Amino acid sequence: MRKLAIVTTHPIQYYAPVFQLLAQRGNIDIKVFYTWSQSSLKKTDPGFGRDVSWDIPLLDGYPYEFVENTAPEPGSHHSKGIINPRLIPAITNWKADAVMVIGWAYKSHLGVLKYFKNKIPVLFRGDSTLLDEQWGLKNLLRFLYLRWVYRHIDYALYPGTATKAYFEKYGLKKPQLVFAPHAVDNTRFAANRQSEAQELRTGLAIRDEDILILFAGKFEDKKDPLILIDAFLSLAQSNVHLLMVGNGVLEARLKQKANGHTNIHFMDFQNQSVMPVVYQACDLFCLPSRGPNETWGLAVNEAMACSKAVLVSNKTGCAADLVKPGKNGSVFIAEDKESFSLNLATLCISKENLRLWGTESAKIIAGRNFTKIAQAIETTVIN
Repeated sequence: MRKLAIVTTHPIQYYAPVFQLLAQRGNIDIKVFYTWSQSSLKKTDPGFGRDVSWDIPLLDGYPYEFVENTAPEPGSHHSKGIINPRLIPAITNWKADAVMVIGWAYKSHLGVLKYFKNKIPVLFRGDSTLLDEQWGLKNLLRFLYLRWVYRHIDYALYPGTATKAYFEKYGLKKPQLVFAPHAVDNTRFAANRQSEAQELRTGLAIRDEDILILFAGKFEDKKDPLILIDAFLSLAQSNVHLLMVGNGVLEARLKQKANGHTNIHFMDFQNQSVMPVVYQACDLFCLPSRGPNETWGLAVNEAMACSKAVLVSNKTGCAADLVKPGKNGSVFIAEDKESFSLNLATLCISKENLRLWGTESAKIIAGRNFTKIAQAIETTVIN
């Protein structure tokens, strides 16, 4: 059986199930090498401004190793935060037949790409896009640097259209590109939590016939929740409510804008076991990101798995692949209040239309699951 070493910074809820599935399927032998440290299991997330410890198991069902990180300031928020002198020897001693690196912008991860190139197949998993691309000398230098980086990989696993275009720009050829969709646990999100969802709506004094718009994520500039508040206030419809779920640096400003408006509600960060209830309580999910670097937006997957219509900006990486205007939602021009307000008002005309579009969302997202990712990895390693 071929052995795949997987290099990533820390356990997250979107990758651990893939590792578990690869181990269960038994088509390849895997071992995950975590490069941050075991302390990353509970960390202060600067976006939420609080400790975040996921309440679903992230280390069960697959082999892994936390490799010592000697960085003076450990973390995944800067390139020098991941330094692992023992990483390459650990992979070598395990006798890996291939290596997959998730994210290159750390000293150790880039070192793995460089060391193993032309020794064993090097896979890379990334989701960068060209959506925030700018022109100028700095970006020309970045272009040349990225062409050099990606010469050190054999295969790139891309989640969607925008990332495929990015890899092609930086020199990867068609035979090197492998589609491996971003996915969430569709089954867990789709499981019926309607009684709890109804309790949530009742607690917020939202009637069955009312429309509830949901934002869930970090209250930060990148996700542009302020434009959502402004657009919602311009609606001025008594039967439409807005629920903002999360925390972050913009929290005070958001609450100040919403002050006195009884149809705007706030909830603190909610963990993974609760989020299906939150999504199922809403009628429309909105991700109005302005970027930079909203490379995908997995909250959109989660909402669609809960059979919800979606409204996203064109700076959201998943827009081209997941949102079918007029079928399961709409796409607006990022930072354009007029475009956003028009789309929001149109979507909120009919609760029944939102229900039908939500049904379409569930159909679209069904084909993007952990099994598809596992199959893409296995096929690339075995072949």
